[in-house]
Amino acid sequence: MKIFKDIITGDEMFSDTYKMKLVDEVIYEVYGKLIQRTQGGIEIAGFNPSAEEADEGTDEAVESGVDVVLNHRLAETFAFGDKKSYTLYLKDYMKKLVAKLEEKSPDQVEVFKTNMNKVMKDILGRFKDLQFFTGESMDCDGMVGLLEYREINNESVPVLMFFKHGLEEEKF
Repeated sequence: MKIFKDIITGDEMFSDTYKMKLVDEVIYEVYGKLIQRTQGGIEIAGFNPSAEEADEGTDEAVESGVDVVLNHRLAETFAFGDKKSYTLYLKDYMKKLVAKLEEKSPDQVEVFKTNMNKVMKDILGRFKDLQFFTGESMDCDGMVGLLEYREINNESVPVLMFFKHGLEEEKF
């Protein structure tokens, strides 16, 4: 299993246990599910305690939401009230990523710059439909993941988007 972490904050953003796809070599789209579970329970394929281990007779709070958000402790942020404030964040964040790429993967700088502009025009066109999520530290200087709902096979599916070049993979 791989965990994808924000290269700036070190926050865990998602894992490869979800269906995902790389778009234009710069954005990971991670397909989530709406779930309901006892509060604090984490359900990742192959890592769940058996049903026999659950305590009986206790009243536990139930939480519901997108599995990726709940399992990786992402926090919704309302820091971007309009497209202009998000665009300012993006410009600053992209500068940080370019600096990291120049240091660690100079061959990726041009790929990032070229494809990121194209992808961001598309995403900014859907700004009003997006929700924004930071990692567990809630540090908006790091990566802010995007969430939108898409109709796939007549079902509303939560799709989270993360910038590939702002992530590092950690194998478990």
